[in-house]
Amino acid sequence: MVNKQTLLSFFREKTKKPLSFKEIVSLMSLSRSEAHALKKVLRRMLQDGDIVLTRKGLYVPASDVDLMTGYFEAHKDGYGFVITEKPGERDIFIPARATSGAMDNDRVVVRIENRQKRDGTIIRILERAHVKVAGRLEIENAVSYVRPKNKSIAFDLYVSPNDRGSARNGDTVVAEILTYPADRKPPSGRIVKVIEKPEDPASEVEAIIDEFSIPRRFPRNVAEEAKMLAAKGMSEAAEEKRKDLRELPTVTIDGERAKDFDDAVSIKLTEHGYKLWVHIADVGYYVPWDSDIDLEARKRGTSTYFPDRVIPMLPNELSEDLCSLRPEVERLAFTAEMDFGRHGEKLNAKFYPSLIKSNERMTYTSVRKILVDNDKHERKRYDYLLSDFELMAELCGVLRKKRLERGSLDFDLPEPEVLLDMQGRPEAIVKAERNFAHIIIEEFMVAANEAVAEYLAELETPTLYRIHEEPDTQKMEGILRYIKPLRGTVHGVRYEPKNFSALLREVKGRPEEEMVNYMVLRSLKQARYSPLNAGHFGLASGHYTHFTSPIRRYPDLIVHRILREVLHKKRISERRKQELETMLPDIAFNSSRTERLSGEAENAVLNAMRVWFMKDKVGDEFEGRVVNVTPYGLKIRLKDFYVEGFLHVSYMTDDFYEFNERTMMLYGKNKKRSFTIGKELKVKVDRVDMEERSIIFGV
Repeated sequence: MVNKQTLLSFFREKTKKPLSFKEIVSLMSLSRSEAHALKKVLRRMLQDGDIVLTRKGLYVPASDVDLMTGYFEAHKDGYGFVITEKPGERDIFIPARATSGAMDNDRVVVRIENRQKRDGTIIRILERAHVKVAGRLEIENAVSYVRPKNKSIAFDLYVSPNDRGSARNGDTVVAEILTYPADRKPPSGRIVKVIEKPEDPASEVEAIIDEFSIPRRFPRNVAEEAKMLAAKGMSEAAEEKRKDLRELPTVTIDGERAKDFDDAVSIKLTEHGYKLWVHIADVGYYVPWDSDIDLEARKRGTSTYFPDRVIPMLPNELSEDLCSLRPEVERLAFTAEMDFGRHGEKLNAKFYPSLIKSNERMTYTSVRKILVDNDKHERKRYDYLLSDFELMAELCGVLRKKRLERGSLDFDLPEPEVLLDMQGRPEAIVKAERNFAHIIIEEFMVAANEAVAEYLAELETPTLYRIHEEPDTQKMEGILRYIKPLRGTVHGVRYEPKNFSALLREVKGRPEEEMVNYMVLRSLKQARYSPLNAGHFGLASGHYTHFTSPIRRYPDLIVHRILREVLHKKRISERRKQELETMLPDIAFNSSRTERLSGEAENAVLNAMRVWFMKDKVGDEFEGRVVNVTPYGLKIRLKDFYVEGFLHVSYMTDDFYEFNERTMMLYGKNKKRSFTIGKELKVKVDRVDMEERSIIFGV
């Protein structure tokens, strides 16, 4: 059988030179039908960037000619970086002249021009990330352009008069891309929607959804399939083939506003330590490979969460009902049953489809009241579960201690939470609570994800891993230069998770704690999905995957299916392994990309909410604290609200300020006044920029 894997093995083992189509057919002794199949495989591999066709019409693996595939991370100034799909490879710098018209998040083939400097040229664009852009229409001398709101898109979109519709100069619009940039020609587009000026926060969210092309509604065939599943419900066959855990005390622990309950937990004390059950919604039972719902979920990749709504990966019939582990309702689950010793060592793990019935829908707040606040009312209300909660707290402490000892990074970064009034307007922006109950669930989910990854790795089964690669040495050297004045000597520091974990502990409670946390985080590579296991640097884990959230993350659903297949068949055939190895890279890439885009959309909404909240406070004075220092000014967070804005040096007219990179300080040359991380000062809200979604402070 001719497929991608056999062909790559052939190039790797049987030949060391570029080959023509006829030479490949001859050397592989292919029949006529196999030669026909070969053409399709070669075409697909060319599209995916696995092989290259030379000018003489010869095929050669991309790895043999310094070609790599990855996604392009564009900078607003035109240059960018290609983050390669092969784990362990450093990012490749792409000068502005060498982007070949690639746009942010495009999947590309890059030729490495200088391995030492690690720079390259994009030679082919495999997959476009953007089919639409949102921006401002600008008309000058009868020439129309759409200037994208997304600053990482470094091209204006030309719009002909016939494609402008009713849009007028200055309108915010959504434009469909007709042609992409090439040979120094700008891209062109057609305006498909004029976005009305947002009149309230809800309409601002709508505009951002348009800006990021997030699908609001499910296609009719998907919606109908979901309704059919909901009407059918659980079958008797499902109950018969499952381990019955309905009598096992089980709870979900989530936020107050959560509706999609992915996970539930149970616990018991054993002779050797602890037995922990992590029950995960069995989405894979209802959503088979390549069904209408599956293909739509694969495209979306993830659920996107905004303060006023959720855009789910799965239709509500599944995400909030049929698959959601609601209390006092029988539900199909996929259970990870794990035994731990007294000191947190994993003794055993097994996985199986189950039937559960959650006893309670607990919230993080309620569990905190029980375990931390010792609230009498709350403890009395859940008295029949008290011993379980206390045992969870005990096991959490043991697992957490063990994880931190091995060098896992524990970032303590505050996150804002937007509180809305009845009209959907932000009435407060506060620091989101992360209490001990959050930590319990985090530790249990990490344990389950690690156990599944280790199990599949031991069986050498193709799967999707959640990888977090080691940081670039250059970036680490940069951060250590910044941090040195804050922590004293750093001589002899090795770039290992344990060292950075120690650093984070060292600055805990100090004014610069948050800044150091952010700097370390920004210096690390972004976690992503990959069929190749490269370990997880941040967790100091050799094997890690995502298994615990199949309602809202597509990779988790993939892992569920593969795990089920292994458990059912005991051993996956070589043919099936090849099929998985062929499809998993594309799924990994798309899942990583949709995750990034979803995060960008969520941040855009958060910034918009901040601006809406502060727009009637222009001219008001507030106490604030410096959270970052740059050559251009100060990033300041207000004390009264969890709102950040920027104080530009041009507003600091009392002196001439210089930036000291070594000390991360703005220093006044005449009055000797200095501004460092943690300094408190009074600022005035000078203006808010609704379009840029930014807050500008004055003094």
